[in-house]
Amino acid sequence: MSTQDILVERINNLCKEKRMTYYALSYASTVPMTTLMHIVDKSTVNPGILTIGKICDGLGITLKEFFDIPEFSETGRFEA
Repeated sequence: MSTQDILVERINNLCKEKRMTYYALSYASTVPMTTLMHIVDKSTVNPGILTIGKICDGLGITLKEFFDIPEFSETGRFEA
């Protein structure tokens, strides 16, 4: 699984966990809906850390919490 796949899966899982739609996440995070959809549909290959940070704010979690899952650690690219 690619890092991009893990990122999208993480956003989807957190939205389900928090019972948030993409629209609600977009509103809460101030990330435009088109930007969020481009991340989720993988047309944005490398979303910036500031954008991911805003998404975390909208989800009510920290960047550390977002990346602190085994899947990111297993890629060898992220250590929380």
